[in-house]
Amino acid sequence: MNPSNPVAVIGAGPVGLAAAAHLVARGLQPIVFEAGDRVGASVREWSHVRVFSPWEFNVDPAAVELLDRHGWDAPPSEGYPTGAELVERYLEPLAATPEIAAALRLGARVTGVTREGVDKLKDAGRDEAPFELVVDEDGSERRYVASAVIDASGTWTQPNPLGAGGLRAAGERALADRIAYGIPDVLDTARARYAGKRVVVVGSGHSAFNAILDLVALRESEPATQIVWAIRGQAPGRKYGGGGDDQLPERGALGAAVRGLVEDGSIALAGGFQTRVVSTRDGSIVLADGEREIVADEVIAATGFRPDLTVLGELRLDLDDRVEAARALAPLIDPNLHSCGSVPPHGVDELTHPDNGVYIVGMKSYGRAPTFLLRTGYEQVRSVVAALAGEWEAAHRVELVLPETGVCNRSPVPDADATAGASASACCGSGSTRDALVDVQAR
Repeated sequence: MNPSNPVAVIGAGPVGLAAAAHLVARGLQPIVFEAGDRVGASVREWSHVRVFSPWEFNVDPAAVELLDRHGWDAPPSEGYPTGAELVERYLEPLAATPEIAAALRLGARVTGVTREGVDKLKDAGRDEAPFELVVDEDGSERRYVASAVIDASGTWTQPNPLGAGGLRAAGERALADRIAYGIPDVLDTARARYAGKRVVVVGSGHSAFNAILDLVALRESEPATQIVWAIRGQAPGRKYGGGGDDQLPERGALGAAVRGLVEDGSIALAGGFQTRVVSTRDGSIVLADGEREIVADEVIAATGFRPDLTVLGELRLDLDDRVEAARALAPLIDPNLHSCGSVPPHGVDELTHPDNGVYIVGMKSYGRAPTFLLRTGYEQVRSVVAALAGEWEAAHRVELVLPETGVCNRSPVPDADATAGASASACCGSGSTRDALVDVQAR
């Protein structure tokens, strides 16, 4: 590693900025590329969501140390931040520290990474060549040389489609304006879109739970609102989470609240529903699955996210063919193998690729697997940066124990409906029974 070249960090979200803080702490020079015009661009898109982990799990120790040196007004460790609070009280102050601000490039989208002068096919001189990043800055292409690359760009901008086979359902692209991917703010900025409407939420992870609970809260003041929850598995089962056995109480309460809504008939559950066709009829949007269809006014696709690996296409990566995570990490997080919400501590060893010096960290490191916690990403960058600094004892030292979900099962998991995303606190009232009003019918 050539110390005269900076370490490139892709993404200025929580994990990317934490990587920069660790680089500064170990005397390495970061350069941080953020495609958005502000830090935390993806977090801002779920700014209304209150996460299920307290502040202490959402801040990085090296970042906190840097912030404290500049007189940071730290939030109470036991509070649960919204996305907006995470940005305003943590990410923006961190990005404003002189050490990070000098390294930050906003409006800088990395479009490609390679070894300088050495394409993917060539062996000669590969290990000695620095990395070259192609960056679009306000329409102008610039090139930067780096000694290493830490990709913390996340997966938020790559939502999974409605289609059950991993591709868009027939008609999905044409009707994209009727589908909201992720977690729309149904109680505020998107209220008019959903109030008094028939809404189907597709997905079985925490993003779906958040959307359902917000819709139920909306129905308190807009009683004509109708809600159906469509999942690919036959029944939610372990997807509800561990309830009172979860070591993160708000995470357990989130699933328990949705379970209660299903059991008392407040929302309709369409189990075993695999969307194959999306169409319209009489102004409504129709999701079809062979023998059945769901008719609604609006669709929320909370079907998880996947990594965009095209930027790293000229690098030699060793990725699992199912999870799309680093091969050594994949068995620890593959939802086909187990349902554990916590993952064995891991770092540079599990994240290393054949092109030494490139690391995928944060949510993107999990590929298509769910249940990522920010603390996991912080531990990843701590270990990776220690290795880049040549401090291998620190790189291999375990400094993280994650809270269990209470639903750990290491036997093969059927109907693994891998959905992921930010999660909310369970804080909504229940509505009246709506099964008869939700149009889930046989064709």
